[in-house]
Amino acid sequence: MNNLQHVRLSRRAFMKKIIWGLAGGAFLAGSYSFGWERNWVEMVRLTMSLPHLPPAWRGAKIAHFSDLHLGHFCSPADVQVVVDLINQEKPDFICFTGDLVEDGTDMLAEAVPVLAQMDCPYGKYAVLGNHDYRNRESSLVRDALEASGFSVLDNQHMRLEKDDAALYVAGVDDVLLGRPDLHAALHGIPDGETVILLAHEPDFAEVSSQFPVHIQLSGHSHGGQVRLPFLGALVTPPLARKYVQGLAYAGERGMPVYTNRGLGTTQLPIRFLCRPEITVLTLA
Repeated sequence: MNNLQHVRLSRRAFMKKIIWGLAGGAFLAGSYSFGWERNWVEMVRLTMSLPHLPPAWRGAKIAHFSDLHLGHFCSPADVQVVVDLINQEKPDFICFTGDLVEDGTDMLAEAVPVLAQMDCPYGKYAVLGNHDYRNRESSLVRDALEASGFSVLDNQHMRLEKDDAALYVAGVDDVLLGRPDLHAALHGIPDGETVILLAHEPDFAEVSSQFPVHIQLSGHSHGGQVRLPFLGALVTPPLARKYVQGLAYAGERGMPVYTNRGLGTTQLPIRFLCRPEITVLTLA
């Protein structure tokens, strides 16, 4: 064998090693993304200072979860895990920011008694997401949430009272496929009161930051679902391009907006460097 043939064979062997290495890495990453991280729920805890918060509400805990996407590799048994984790936190109230289902309502009947197990003294509140409007079955999703004990805030608000001190939770209909009306949601709330807004799409904060809202809780983005080092999220949906995950501040007055990474998946049943999330906010 001459030197040229030897070099060619060496190059071929090297390229084969590279290809097999990449294939093996892709297989391991895919297996991890589907079989492990997708089910590895992270409890994110943070303390939020809100202006004008009555002393009676300081120390109150909010459990915030989002984007279950029932039916897309998420079953009522998976929801039971979420319910148990939230109940362990003993929250004062619970907020769900939309996308209960993926693209069908077949599992709702089984999920209702599971979601109903969520227990808290000051109520459970929810808004609908864009997937809840698919197949024109949003009324079934709304009914299921209400049967589970959630108040669905379609451009409405609720007054929470603790030791004669008020706190308001408002919600808007899905921004992409519903009929959001923030004016209606806030109508009747006295000036100077603390308002928590639920809005499925986080980039709605560009609008809500111009209103007397003190924090917006959102989901929708899944944090990108797949994130890469130094690059971050590869793809995010419309109205989740600016506020992709975690705590940020919107508008000139810097209104806090918290984007939960969600619990389920859509499109592909994988998560990579983007664990599913339950958020526990302690008010201060």
